[in-house]
Amino acid sequence: MHLAQPLAANDVAFRAVRGRTVPIPETLTSIPGYPEKLRIFRIKASRFWQVRCWFKGKTYTRSLRTTSKRNAMNLARCFFDELAGRLFRPEGDEYDVPAPRLFGQLAEAMFMHEAERQVRGEFSRGSLQVMRNRLDLHILPELGTRPIQAIGHVQLQALVARLGREGFSSTTIAQYLVIVRKVFKLARQLGQVREMPEFPVIKVHSTPRGGFSAGEYARILRAARRLCGHEHPVAKTLGESKRFWIHRDLLKMPPDVAWAIGFMVNTFIRPSDLKVMRHRHIEEVRGSHVYLRMNLPETKRHDKPVVSMRAAVRIYKAVKAAAVMQGGGGPDDYLFLPQIPNRAHALAVLNFHFQWVLKECGLTYGPLGQRRTLYSLRHTSISFRLLYGQGIDMLTLARNARTSVQMIERFYAASLSGEMNVGLLHSRRGK
Repeated sequence: MHLAQPLAANDVAFRAVRGRTVPIPETLTSIPGYPEKLRIFRIKASRFWQVRCWFKGKTYTRSLRTTSKRNAMNLARCFFDELAGRLFRPEGDEYDVPAPRLFGQLAEAMFMHEAERQVRGEFSRGSLQVMRNRLDLHILPELGTRPIQAIGHVQLQALVARLGREGFSSTTIAQYLVIVRKVFKLARQLGQVREMPEFPVIKVHSTPRGGFSAGEYARILRAARRLCGHEHPVAKTLGESKRFWIHRDLLKMPPDVAWAIGFMVNTFIRPSDLKVMRHRHIEEVRGSHVYLRMNLPETKRHDKPVVSMRAAVRIYKAVKAAAVMQGGGGPDDYLFLPQIPNRAHALAVLNFHFQWVLKECGLTYGPLGQRRTLYSLRHTSISFRLLYGQGIDMLTLARNARTSVQMIERFYAASLSGEMNVGLLHSRRGK
């Protein structure tokens, strides 16, 4: 009888499976101009580039928090310079002064501070991700490898000029400079610079998204109801096997679009509220006035209840009745497109169909050339109260809309003219 040979300890059967944190061989990359021991790489456990370097008998590694290889190489240089300065700095009080740092090193330290603020709830994770993207895409490639002391008005103006050539608006460019200013503020606090450089002056032109007139609002509402159940034109261009970012079942105009249009105009809410709003957030109030009291999740540091117009009660009843017929409508069910568990996708589907409605009505762009979105319905809601509300004051409106009086004056009331409320202008106090 033939006996199987016993397995040796070094046979393949006993070899450990390569871990998810092991560098992917084909991604290992050296940094030109730096020692061969400094390398960047990718691992299966993360979408970000990693860096490693061997110093004094120890290997140092760090996640570079970027998916761009070019940015990873810049950050690896910063990592090497910072590590070398820390490990090989001579001891003694005369060397206690902080060594010069590169802009990229300080930018990463600043970002870590901002991440800590986000964890404390001072702003949203989305805002932090926007900062990360702007650092990686445009700021670090331009300034990352420069010593912080070598960056002045000329270099900042060059960044502004490049962003302008790439089509960024003055508002967006100003937001990029806010991030750069945060880096310099940290550098000053750490003693890297004595004073801030002179930043380029950006004249920001605020263009409101633009709401709809009463006639336009009626048109888009009728169009949304008329198109309900019809397939989106893009469905005709898709073959049997061609995939689209929206499932074919969702390419039919749902009744939720018309409901969302009317609901937003009568509740002052933001589009982001559409995706998180559940039935337990809504309470119908009947008294001398009939309205909905909406205790919505906090948005932009506002958490007070929102009071709707009377028409929103009728719309909500239609939404609730339709949900109950489908076996839903429970306290934890969502109001709009509740069948889509990914709420960001649900909001994208609503906006996709809303753009179809606008195109059918010829209202895709506002009178100032601005592209209209679901946010335009919020502008419409606030504008209607300013136009047709009898003596409503800005503070009451601002608090109910979860915004500030300054924002209403700057954006929502920017498109209003005196002639639109000529009745109030001509009114007289009673004797």
